[in-house]
Amino acid sequence: MGGLEQWSWALDGWIIVAGMLCAAATALLGNFLVLRKMSMLGDAITHAVLPGLAAAFLISDSRSSLPMFLGAVIAGILTALFTEWIRGFGKVDEGASMGVVFTSLFALGLVMIVQAADRVDLDPGCVLYGAIELTPADTVLVAGWEIPRVVVVLSIVLLINLLFVILFLKELKLSSFDPALATTTGFNATFIHYTLMTLVAITAVASFEAVGNILVVAMFVVPPAAAYMLTDRLGVMLILSVLLAMLSAILGHISAITVPYWFGFQSTSTAGMMAVAAGLLFVIAALFGPRHGVVIVFLRRQLLAWQILADDIVALMYRIEERDPELRPDALYLRDILFSRPLPTSLTLGYLVRHSQLVQSNGTYTLTDSGRDRARQIVRSHRLWEHYLVEHAGMSTETIHRQAEQLEHFTDRELRDRLNADTLDTDQDPHGRPIPPEEEGQS
Repeated sequence: MGGLEQWSWALDGWIIVAGMLCAAATALLGNFLVLRKMSMLGDAITHAVLPGLAAAFLISDSRSSLPMFLGAVIAGILTALFTEWIRGFGKVDEGASMGVVFTSLFALGLVMIVQAADRVDLDPGCVLYGAIELTPADTVLVAGWEIPRVVVVLSIVLLINLLFVILFLKELKLSSFDPALATTTGFNATFIHYTLMTLVAITAVASFEAVGNILVVAMFVVPPAAAYMLTDRLGVMLILSVLLAMLSAILGHISAITVPYWFGFQSTSTAGMMAVAAGLLFVIAALFGPRHGVVIVFLRRQLLAWQILADDIVALMYRIEERDPELRPDALYLRDILFSRPLPTSLTLGYLVRHSQLVQSNGTYTLTDSGRDRARQIVRSHRLWEHYLVEHAGMSTETIHRQAEQLEHFTDRELRDRLNADTLDTDQDPHGRPIPPEEEGQS
């Protein structure tokens, strides 16, 4: 394949369908591995099934699906059991126990695969990146239609996983967030745990021949982790993870047949490109997620910092008017007192002028009525907090300014009224300065 102009639905369509089914089946279960902080266990199982595969090859001397399936599932379940046993018996954390189990079994599996490769037609490379490009070559007859065997198998696995999640969603949710509470409510959290591990092993085995180890590991972890960056609701996370996984499969195959062509190559591993696509989607989610995205968090903090600087500027202007009504400060004067940098100060002053809270004249600034109202509320909040901290928290007048300065920016009218009522309705702060009224003209 050299590009999209050679696209064939009979070939490329089935490849994408197989990738989407594998991605959806693994991502669905991967959500609960991520939530349980057991992402490494999915990796451990997908590696540790190798000795089960190799044992099936050595015993049956063939690549028959049933021995492969049984051997790998048994190895996957044993991985979960060994991990729990080492964690409990050895008194080590779960990450260490998983590391011991999967590295040992994976190394054993590689040795056994090399031995098996001498007796049967087995390519160790296929275990890593699969042969999804050959999906349409192995078909079975279903209701008169020639359908790739992998598609049929993965459809069944996806259906089983989906039914498990739907039927046991409440139990999975509770056991993922609070296993102790799950046990006290009457259902067996251990049963849910090992059922989940069994399905993880079955899903990994069903996906091995088509997509290989790399894509299975990626889809168990990356789409759920990306969805976790986008939402805090489990139901939405499940849906998003499946959609992201399926999108990764689509983008991965398209990239596999187009991107290498740009550089003069024919193609590359479709399974590998699907994993790369999943990684890129995770990067996008990590950067631009609405709740936890790095860029969004940075922008939100920056906007908050500018809002606080705007509050500080108008509050300082108000205090200057209290001391010397004739003084008209310029940007340098304000910057020196607030210890702010030139660019943020200039941008914030421009913002306040545009929003009619300051008036600029010959490089100096004056509060407008709107700006004075805003400043009066901030100064009132500050001085009420100072009085409250001295009267109710027993703090000295020398240490209250910084705390009040932090609280003043997040104090609304209702809280100011409560502070005013809780501080004996005073009209002066602990330093003897007048507490401004809530409304202009009030005494």
